[in-house]
Amino acid sequence: MDILDITQDDLKQESSGSTAPLLDLSRMDDEKEDRYSRFRLIPWWDQEKLAAARVMVVGAGALGNEILKNLALLGIGHIYIVDFDNIENTNLSRSVLYRQRDEGSSKAETAARAVEEINPDCRVTWINGNVAWDVGLGCFRRMNVVIGGLDNREARLAINQACWRVGVPWIDGAIEVLFGVARVFVPPLSACYECTMTEQDYRLLNMRRSCALLSREEMLTGKIPTTPTISSIIGGIEVQEAVKLIHNREDLPTLAGKGYFFNGLNHDSYVVEYQFKEDCPSHESFENIIELDHQVANTTAAEILDIARKRLGPEAIIDLHRELVLTFKCEQCQSEEEVYKLLGQLSEKEARCPGCGEIRMPRMTHIIQGNEDFLSRPLSQLGVPPLDIISARRGMEMIHFEFTGDLHEVMG
Repeated sequence: MDILDITQDDLKQESSGSTAPLLDLSRMDDEKEDRYSRFRLIPWWDQEKLAAARVMVVGAGALGNEILKNLALLGIGHIYIVDFDNIENTNLSRSVLYRQRDEGSSKAETAARAVEEINPDCRVTWINGNVAWDVGLGCFRRMNVVIGGLDNREARLAINQACWRVGVPWIDGAIEVLFGVARVFVPPLSACYECTMTEQDYRLLNMRRSCALLSREEMLTGKIPTTPTISSIIGGIEVQEAVKLIHNREDLPTLAGKGYFFNGLNHDSYVVEYQFKEDCPSHESFENIIELDHQVANTTAAEILDIARKRLGPEAIIDLHRELVLTFKCEQCQSEEEVYKLLGQLSEKEARCPGCGEIRMPRMTHIIQGNEDFLSRPLSQLGVPPLDIISARRGMEMIHFEFTGDLHEVMG
């Protein structure tokens, strides 16, 4: 069928009880032909909103490549890429942004360069780090939407908790062989990722296993079975949902609190709706955020505690929201080693005593009360990333401090 044979009635879709035309034929001759002119034929399309949007993409592997490619083609103005991994030879069969010469290079940096080559209108910032502890909540807070291209529950849960705390929607994607799912979570209105987790999910989370349910050995060697075709399908759905969220229109329904499942073997697809769990641990929202002209690298634990007590009183304490390992102590050797790393950053190998090989006991904390021996240390040495948000509380009263002094360093 030729485009001229399509009537407006053919191009309308039912949406929340109203009809929205998919194409505005009257604009075809009026619009100036530029990079985005075909997008503007869509009546509800707002290219300016996309150009002003901030989108974080976590994971720059097979799924992340498809997400980033689509965001670049759409002209998303500000893209933030988070990944801690390097490019391997096996990535080349599933990742459109990487080339043979890129082996061994940072995924985040290489993907950022490729996105800017696709579309110079996109401003790209990359973080070579782990989303669970290297990305501050203030960065999440400034996003319109966060999109996941991940292969493990630990990172998904970290994104989920961060997005819920600062009220930012996020989109999760998962792929395996010819199967895939895309899910949308919009705090505080919809079910969140943790609402969907089962007892089996929690067991696997504790084992740090991948979404493909492979053995630990296979996971560690990167043997996650995926194809570029399923990546393109699920990545496309994720970005399509992101476009609707950025436009924020009632006549553009999203998958909020739902999941789209696709079976590439027989091309079946269906949508499920998740139940909102009132007692979900992830449902913590930061209501009162105070922006401080401070940086985590030059603000000590004592200084932030003093700021908190000036606002809340002398009994206030600081909550870091992350479990910090202060020391490892070996009960066998009676030796003790200073650590000052987040619990998630430490491996079993690091926990073993270098003298006798026994697993050492960690001394941990997630709060600052004022009697600690690390009060003179800057917060950056206590696991607080730039532009993060930490909390101060006294009894039931709570406020939250953002280290806005890091804004330029993190966001550019």
